[in-house]
Amino acid sequence: MLVTVAALVPTALAAWVLWQVVHGPAESEPPKVLPAAGGPASTSAPASPSPKAESPSSASASASTSPPAPSKTAPKKPTAPAAGGSGPLRGKVVVIDPGHNPGNFRHTADINRSVNVGNGSKECDTTGTSTNGGYTEAQFTLDVARRLRTILQQQGATVQLTQNGDRAWGPCVTERAAIGNRAHADAVVSVHADGSAAGNRGFHVILPASVQAGAADTRAIVGPSRDLGERIAGNFLKVTGEPPSNYIGKGTALDTRSDLGGLNLSTVPKVFIECGNMRDAQDAGRLTSGAWRQKAAQGISEGIVSFLRG
Repeated sequence: MLVTVAALVPTALAAWVLWQVVHGPAESEPPKVLPAAGGPASTSAPASPSPKAESPSSASASASTSPPAPSKTAPKKPTAPAAGGSGPLRGKVVVIDPGHNPGNFRHTADINRSVNVGNGSKECDTTGTSTNGGYTEAQFTLDVARRLRTILQQQGATVQLTQNGDRAWGPCVTERAAIGNRAHADAVVSVHADGSAAGNRGFHVILPASVQAGAADTRAIVGPSRDLGERIAGNFLKVTGEPPSNYIGKGTALDTRSDLGGLNLSTVPKVFIECGNMRDAQDAGRLTSGAWRQKAAQGISEGIVSFLRG
């Protein structure tokens, strides 16, 4: 593609939203966010790096200052899938992965241990970030995940959560990937919120890079995961009004990464969504609103439905 096309992507996004408002989405081709020129969005670190889902975050308002000994109590098994009913998604399986866990800060020795993600090692899990007012990412992701589950069940899907606040900590990123794989999920979405600097705002969807190393082999899911991510991005923008990230993805709302175990170890289509920046006052105002979280769940669900129905 010509270089000049990349410069038109943010404008195209705005024009697309206006068209949607006037005409409504075309049934034959659900909305997507276009990739930046040259293919996937840049994987290079942003100018103001933000703590990612699988990186330790000092932003958690609840983080323990003295790590306890590893827990001797085995974490519970993943939440059983909730069977769907009649509807357009009948027979489809969706796994929702609420990032982090509200209890992680009490089990830092457990979550800080290293696990192999194919092309390297990562922490088992992290505490996540929080708003300046103390609303944690783990609270946010669990609330959105539950709302999303309800919407998808109403569409007939069978839905499973990787955790539902029913286990002391975790699961590790390796287990989160395994849960989706074992379920033979048609789609997996990991829900997050970012913790970047104030002034950095907007959402972005993280896509898996092509990785073939150790237990990781994403080559078969790169294409369908990108399709899933583009559809979620387009619908999330339309429903929530949250703008594409102004610090990651160059206006496309898309980012491709090879360092996240939850993506590297997945064998089914999977993406992460960073719904906004918890450390930006404007984004935080939305993330802490129950009404907006319902919109976030609706936007994600519409992207999933679009992907599953083709």
